[in-house]
Amino acid sequence: MNTNSLHAIDFHTHAEVSCRQPHDGYRPELDEAFTRYFKSDHRPTIQETVDYYRSLNIALVMFAIDAEFELGRKRIPNEEIAEAAAANPDILIPFASIDPHKGKMGAREARRLIEEFQVRGFKFHPTVQGFYPNDRMAYTLYEEIAAADLPMLFHTGHSGFGSGARAGGKLRLEYSNPIHLDDVAIDFPDIPIILAHPSWPWQDEALSVCLHKPNVYIDLSGWSPKYFPPQLIQYANTLLKDRMLFGTDFPLITPERWLKDFETAGFREEVKPLILKENAMRVLGL
Repeated sequence: MNTNSLHAIDFHTHAEVSCRQPHDGYRPELDEAFTRYFKSDHRPTIQETVDYYRSLNIALVMFAIDAEFELGRKRIPNEEIAEAAAANPDILIPFASIDPHKGKMGAREARRLIEEFQVRGFKFHPTVQGFYPNDRMAYTLYEEIAAADLPMLFHTGHSGFGSGARAGGKLRLEYSNPIHLDDVAIDFPDIPIILAHPSWPWQDEALSVCLHKPNVYIDLSGWSPKYFPPQLIQYANTLLKDRMLFGTDFPLITPERWLKDFETAGFREEVKPLILKENAMRVLGL
């Protein structure tokens, strides 16, 4: 990967379609609510996403979500994303997702993905996976990731997944309050911990944890920058300028839309290169 030639690194994109297995339609009410909430049913393949990002000269971190315990739904294989990254090393950075409820088997899978597939980090979604991030149940998996000095990315704040479904799909928003990651940052102080999204309705908690714990970062995905709360922009321009990361949540938000709104959202010119690429390079060791 030639980072000098890249315009940006998108730290947050989703693998939505597997080319190896059909979509698991279990609990279709969740898919229907998801489409209504985001007003889109666009589901590009991994290679279609890669080709699109290459045309924009933007590298991307990609992952699926393993929530087999909570949702009972078959995941997209981590290996599929890793193999796509091996075939597209100029643009694609593979993250894995393992349900923390898998315990020691999950830790073994993480070790295999690191050693055999060279994944570069791990994604967690506490609301969809059904756990508090500081639950010791998850530490067996975290310890394997920390031993490899790889970053961990956690969904925080409101979840579009489940929104509008009966009882919210029985998914609990409280799991994704970023204050729970304060404990994780204490127990794993030497690896990057990234809070995904503006963490509404807990934005101040996210900023506090990030300000207090030097290994905590925030990715700015999931919202158009024109909707960012003012305190998030204030800290991104000042005390936390070295710990903010560009991310979109693609395909839910396109990089074109995000970057267009970023230009006029109030970010200082001198911090834009940090957010768009330089901070991500440091986190990923590029």
